[in-house]
Amino acid sequence: MGSVEVTILGQKYKIKGDAPDEYIIKLAEFVDSRVREVLQKNPNTAPLKATIVAAINIADELFKMKESQQRFTKQIEKKTDELVRLFE
Repeated sequence: MGSVEVTILGQKYKIKGDAPDEYIIKLAEFVDSRVREVLQKNPNTAPLKATIVAAINIADELFKMKESQQRFTKQIEKKTDELVRLFE
């Protein structure tokens, strides 16, 4: 398990994980960009609040993507069942 230093909003953090350093850095850069987006739209927002808003936005995207993937999986299962019935 390695450790890599990342920067989010100018603050340095040591992150430990099993993932490659490049991946962890990429994640941190993504988080940093999302927090900065929030701050750009709301410049008077405290950094902690901006971070929480960014985290909620990211979680919302994740949930929507999971929901979309589940719907897609169900569609594939339905089509597969229909095709199997054609051969019975």
